[in-house]
Amino acid sequence: MTARQIDPPELRYADELAFLAAADEGPRPPGWRLTPRAVVTFVAGSGGAPVNGRVIEPKFVGERALVERCVVTLAGERGLLLVGEPGTAKSMLSELLAAAVCGTSALAVQGTAGTSEDQLRYGWNYALLLAQGPSPESLVPSPILTAMRTAAVARVEEITRCLPEVQDALVSIMSERRISVPELGTTDFAVPGFCLIATANLRDRGVSEMSAALKRRFNFEVVPPIADLDAEVALVTRQARSAVERGGATFGIDEAVLETLVTAFRDLRTGSSAEGWEVERPSSVMSTAEAVAVAASIGLSTAYLPGPDPLSLLPGHLLGVVRKDDPADAERLLAYWDGALRRRAEAGSRMWRQLWEHRDVLRD
Repeated sequence: MTARQIDPPELRYADELAFLAAADEGPRPPGWRLTPRAVVTFVAGSGGAPVNGRVIEPKFVGERALVERCVVTLAGERGLLLVGEPGTAKSMLSELLAAAVCGTSALAVQGTAGTSEDQLRYGWNYALLLAQGPSPESLVPSPILTAMRTAAVARVEEITRCLPEVQDALVSIMSERRISVPELGTTDFAVPGFCLIATANLRDRGVSEMSAALKRRFNFEVVPPIADLDAEVALVTRQARSAVERGGATFGIDEAVLETLVTAFRDLRTGSSAEGWEVERPSSVMSTAEAVAVAASIGLSTAYLPGPDPLSLLPGHLLGVVRKDDPADAERLLAYWDGALRRRAEAGSRMWRQLWEHRDVLRD
């Protein structure tokens, strides 16, 4: 089998999905591989309690009630819109839900300013179209049309990045549950079980605001940042280790370093330290996903380029993150160093004292 950098959830957790399908014989909505209860268990975990002798670990770190509401929305064949700050695992949650419900997360459209209506409805194989004219063989169904035909879950990522006229193509699809093909004189009707999950970043709300008509077709669920420090540290550790080991290296970052990294991200993200000290927030997104990327980079650096103390690498990586949107954010990071971080160092914390000693990196 050809090696893959990242397996989709339906492959990564294939054994677990098969186990849950056999373990829960309760009623399933049309087209569903698992029961709604089993979908929630797959995504949010079994809470440490065994299911038929097997403990199911959570794949999504967040409120179980949020996952339950998402599952109920899909069971009712209503559109689900996951909104939140960038890096809050909205896409991962949509992939997990799709994999558990219908067995594939691949029926997805990536929303961009260049996304066309054809990508939401259907297109054509132009070689066949020129050779034999419009025919079922020359029609290229969109992921949404394929999901309508097969009782599957379709996904639209970053829906607010699509132009308004492209978004409006979804209004009729979601209300009438059919796509007409005038060139063939045919109409495809959605079979029971078809549903759609979309994601949108709150930072992109003003890019292409959704129309009121389209908003009414969705149930909105806000995916917040991870509230618990320990849970976020565990997630960053797990995903950074996976990224490093996938590259053939050994992950050797101490947990105390990772906790310091995540704490700095949380301080800058929320504008307040755990002690209640005010922190000037950078305009850049200090998301959990960015924290994972930094932890993985430090892990790879120590594995392939051993020598420096891993903690000494953190200031440079943090500077790289905050400079992404606004160069002036470098001054805000320096103010964090001279404020909350310095106060922790003066209180005697070894990790924060070491970080303070690398302040000059921020002046580079």
